[in-house]
Amino acid sequence: MSLLCLFGTWYNGSGFAEEHSVMLMNPNASQSKMELFTHEWLVFLPPRHMGALQVCPVLGFLAVSLVTPVILAQILGRLQLRQQTRYLLLANALLSDLLFVSLYFLSTCLNAAGVLMSDWTCAFLLFLLGVLHIVDILSAKAMVLDTSLAVLAPLRYLTLWPVSRTWYAIAAIWGMSVGFPLACVGVFIWQHSVGPCSLHICSLPLFLVLTVSHSLPLQVSMLLAVAGILVILVLVFLGYFALYMLTLQSGVWRGQRSTRARGTLLIHYLHLFLSFCPMLVLIIELLLYCRSRVLNLRANLWVSLVVCNVLLVLPKVLAPYLYGLRYRDLRVAHSLHCRHYSVGALRQQQRAHVY
Repeated sequence: MSLLCLFGTWYNGSGFAEEHSVMLMNPNASQSKMELFTHEWLVFLPPRHMGALQVCPVLGFLAVSLVTPVILAQILGRLQLRQQTRYLLLANALLSDLLFVSLYFLSTCLNAAGVLMSDWTCAFLLFLLGVLHIVDILSAKAMVLDTSLAVLAPLRYLTLWPVSRTWYAIAAIWGMSVGFPLACVGVFIWQHSVGPCSLHICSLPLFLVLTVSHSLPLQVSMLLAVAGILVILVLVFLGYFALYMLTLQSGVWRGQRSTRARGTLLIHYLHLFLSFCPMLVLIIELLLYCRSRVLNLRANLWVSLVVCNVLLVLPKVLAPYLYGLRYRDLRVAHSLHCRHYSVGALRQQQRAHVY
């Protein structure tokens, strides 16, 4: 009923209510007001298309769960890898991606099952998603700084960035990631406490369309958060570009060594582009909310579904394959794990066949 309440606010101001009232005054009209209302709502959420978009987080969770736990076990379980800053920063980024995809997968399953949540539970879920996303962005920034120090100051690298400072940097990343999500969630709780409707179906796309689009404070807070993320992503891009320009005369980009260097830079730019796209689309959508009073609910809903279920999840799903399997140690360990798992499954099938 709370979801219908929010949709009814839009429905009364969209012109459909007047159109249907004229139809109901017709003595030949056979549909009731609730039937017309339900028909309009089902038009905006076709079950077949919704199912196709909800499959994306499920596939993303399966793809991440096959690779990321093995990589994290290798980094945290081997002392040689655990004493290197690049592996620790990579593990921090992959851990945040794994938790984000798992939490979003859980949220998708709960929404598909029609599970209702209270305002505080939904706020806590959205807060965790925001923190994990910002941790991933800040980890990418820390990886740029680590690469820059390793390339530009190789002799002083261990002095400037020892492993002990890496743990403090990781703790600082998690601490700084609390700010923007906490502000947005605080505005969300305040808005729902004074508003007549509550969004008990805790879905991020529906939250953007049915709650943010009608709340100016939420629009402003989310604009500030997304703008801050975009600034960090631009700084990451400028860091990689500056690193390329500074190493242009060092011979890294010439000869046989240039293949791996160009491949690494291409991976960084691809992942950065995939992380930049959903934030850019989201900030455009928020600006449209601020400037337009009459909104197309169907178009906004599909855009939000694509942004949250596809564009936001895709870079986190590809991260372990782009970054983790690029290192030879991690790639060999993953291959051995897959081979051991395949051999174990084959032996189990043979035993079952014998019995």
